[in-house]
Amino acid sequence: WQYKTVKTSIMTTYPLLLHSLFLFHLSQYYHYHPCDAFVHIGSSAALSTLSTSSFASSSSSTHHSFRKTSSSGVVGRRRSRRCINNSSMAQQVDDNDAASASVVADTFTRIDGISSPELLEKYDTFLLDMWGVMHDGSKPYEGVLQTVEELKKAGKKMIILSNSSKRRENSEKMLVKLGFDPSDFDNIITSGDISHSLLQNNADSLGCQNWPVLTDLIQRNKKNVFVFGSGVEDEHYVTSAGWTLTSIEHADLIVSRGTFTINDGTTITSKNDDEMNYWKVMEEAMVVAARRKVPMLVTNPDKKRPDAGLPPMPGAIGDTYERFVWTHHCHPVGDMTEESARDYVKRIGKPFGEVYDIALSGLGNDDDDRRSRAIMVGDALETDVVGGSAAGVDALWVVKDGIHGADVEEGEGGAEGVLSSFNGMNYATYAYGKTIMPRYLTDHFRW
Repeated sequence: WQYKTVKTSIMTTYPLLLHSLFLFHLSQYYHYHPCDAFVHIGSSAALSTLSTSSFASSSSSTHHSFRKTSSSGVVGRRRSRRCINNSSMAQQVDDNDAASASVVADTFTRIDGISSPELLEKYDTFLLDMWGVMHDGSKPYEGVLQTVEELKKAGKKMIILSNSSKRRENSEKMLVKLGFDPSDFDNIITSGDISHSLLQNNADSLGCQNWPVLTDLIQRNKKNVFVFGSGVEDEHYVTSAGWTLTSIEHADLIVSRGTFTINDGTTITSKNDDEMNYWKVMEEAMVVAARRKVPMLVTNPDKKRPDAGLPPMPGAIGDTYERFVWTHHCHPVGDMTEESARDYVKRIGKPFGEVYDIALSGLGNDDDDRRSRAIMVGDALETDVVGGSAAGVDALWVVKDGIHGADVEEGEGGAEGVLSSFNGMNYATYAYGKTIMPRYLTDHFRW
């Protein structure tokens, strides 16, 4: 009865509340409550209870949540458990501890621009994020076109690492539209392209490993898929890889590539048409899938879009579904641990290893040398900076454009305050309890 009362109140009063749910990372809340408390009322109850808690704590602003939350005691417990959210990431973090130690400095160095002699002398390869570093979604940031031109003149390799759920061709078209020349870049790697190869079990051709879960499904010809989509070519994306859209009751796999539509091959549920119904269908689908332990492929690990309101992205769906799986199969109804539940969600893109393996694979035979001569340039701490650290490459954090720009400009402590708050909450991020520190900091990606 408590669940029904709370949910009725939420859905009636706060029709956009599930945005807050996604933005506040479910893992943060579950560490205060044993799984047993939720089993009797189901994950949906936990989801609504979390929504209420998140909304109450966030009040009028969601994007200041890191700054407002104190978590000193929780961080210690999280670190001691060494919980890793993705099996491949777990291995990557362990394998790169020594390498990462060299790139996690005690503090960062501020530079005025990319023309800094320290950067140009030390690095041959610039791994570039797109949205938040090069453009804002509609136009390039001031000075970026010149910076790309100057890096090319200096003989530097530039490789774009995009967490876009779409294929490479889409990013190339976007670059042209914004005034860039795609041929200036030595490679353009999108998480959507890598995921599409995984769906065909041929990611090794790109320079990374296939996902054994998908390999097994494909070998057994179990290729029915349910899609949380962007609303743009979702059906073509999966069918061109040899999969068939189907209902969640018959799905062998869930693909999370957007937060605008839900596609079961017969019906497309659109958030723009009826947002209340969209969230309802999503919740119901997650419950059914969690009970069946259906694996999920997240083709964009980003959790928030770097534009007005910081709306949720596919990475947030992955986090949410992970909790649904765990709460449906943990004690006392089963023996699933929180860590083992994470094996059911595969994330492709920054900060996970596949994208870096592909980017660095063609840069020489000495792995240590090519990593030490590469730098990750990004705006997002959770994906760009964490990813660079885990991959053993230095990171240049662009602070006044992109996802942290408003907090850096308006918050207490500027960039230092944002970084400190992120590390204080790192157990609920892809850092998984590990303190991160960019090697360099700059206001904008300008020469």
